[in-house]
Amino acid sequence: MPNTDPDADIDLQEVSARNDNARHIVAGCAAAMPTLSDMWRYLQDALDDTLALSAGISRLSAELQRARLDRANLRAAMRATLAAHADGELDPMWYLRDAIDAAPETASRRQR
Repeated sequence: MPNTDPDADIDLQEVSARNDNARHIVAGCAAAMPTLSDMWRYLQDALDDTLALSAGISRLSAELQRARLDRANLRAAMRATLAAHADGELDPMWYLRDAIDAAPETASRRQR
């Protein structure tokens, strides 16, 4: 399966390091030129947005990985169910029920 991770090219450690460097530059410039305080505050807010976005990317990446694993497990259970049915097992749906019961509860399943 090809790598379809949307943030595979994003190095969050590098983003964080550049963000820290930019914060130091802004702090130094703000100290040297306090008359431009509104501009420095605006830049600081933009840098804060970068931190929030990085945290969001990390959280969403973890959720995506969990969803992919759940999907792979359910797909394997479906294949096992079909093979069990073809083999004439008495309860071929057991594989699917077991996988569904073992899957972690998601927000959409809790709302039902």
